[in-house]
Amino acid sequence: MTAQSLSNIVNVTVSVSPSLPAAPSLNVGLIVGTSTVIPTSQRIATYSSTTDMLGSGWKGTEPEFLAAEVYFSQSPAPTKVMIGRQDATVPETALEAVQACRAASNGWYGVYVCGAADSDIEAIAQYVQSAQPQTMFFYDTSDTAVASGTTPNIMSALQGAKYSRSFGVYSATEQYSGAAAMGLAMGSNTGLANSAFTMAYKSLVGVQPDNLTTQQVNNILGWNGNVYTIYGNGYELLVQGRMADGTPLDQVLYLDVLTVDIQTAVMNALVSAPKIPLTDSGVTTLMNVIGVVCDQAVETGFLAPGVWNGPQILTLSPGANLSKGYQILAEKVSTLTQEQIQQRQAPPIYVCVKLAGAIEHAIIGVQVSL
Repeated sequence: MTAQSLSNIVNVTVSVSPSLPAAPSLNVGLIVGTSTVIPTSQRIATYSSTTDMLGSGWKGTEPEFLAAEVYFSQSPAPTKVMIGRQDATVPETALEAVQACRAASNGWYGVYVCGAADSDIEAIAQYVQSAQPQTMFFYDTSDTAVASGTTPNIMSALQGAKYSRSFGVYSATEQYSGAAAMGLAMGSNTGLANSAFTMAYKSLVGVQPDNLTTQQVNNILGWNGNVYTIYGNGYELLVQGRMADGTPLDQVLYLDVLTVDIQTAVMNALVSAPKIPLTDSGVTTLMNVIGVVCDQAVETGFLAPGVWNGPQILTLSPGANLSKGYQILAEKVSTLTQEQIQQRQAPPIYVCVKLAGAIEHAIIGVQVSL
């Protein structure tokens, strides 16, 4: 007897969801130099260690290799580095090399340029400030004007321009302290629970601290620069962990992480769903995926419950308690114009967050009773 197909009664179809891209982790640094190991046509190469570099044609004496050594020496250590080629056979500037490396790959977040002159540093800092995807520039300088508190100097120039994406380290003796700082930042950005960090008071492995007077340290910090020196009875510390405009590095980094994660989460929601309706319920769907990202930021320690000190936003008023560390609000779909509806544009969504901040200074009073 011939059996009839069950599909005539119960028709089962199988759909496999496509793999969706993860958000970039923003923990890979790029080191740019003029060595010829990497062809200009390739422009950029990725390595997991200096041993990996030695196995790929590097001799171990090149500036890029020496910078990578201190980059990988930090604790926690970064897992990858990218090396970029500046073409010295034609009059390519350091800025042009960084721009070419960005065109070649979006896989790096921090950038350090070997042997960058002051003019190179200013040009790269200006580019990085508005570059997309978001980027962070690390540099070092031994300019005596920085420590002596006289102008002009490179740190005062970047401070005056209010650059929030450039991190400078003064060092009279170490050539690659900026690369070390980049390695520390990239290695510390793990995304794990309670992994949020600051750059203040950290050790730079493989870097000798500068022997500076208190006035010299104050001068450097006054330019929103950073210095690795000795405090107290032998503490070797990086201070103060600030960008050229005075913003803490961790704040810039984690806001970039939050931005990228929100973009990726919302994009993946739009791609994976057959349709998200242009209704208040559909907007709530987007708000929910944003909430998952914010929960992750709370878990890492970047966001925390606290009082909202920002402006009035819809129903959120100054002084309100953000019990979760964030609140997500949206306009109603009924507020959209007909043109916005035809363009299938969601109403504005507001992600209001409370930064956990960090303690970097303390005032302690000791009361004595005899």
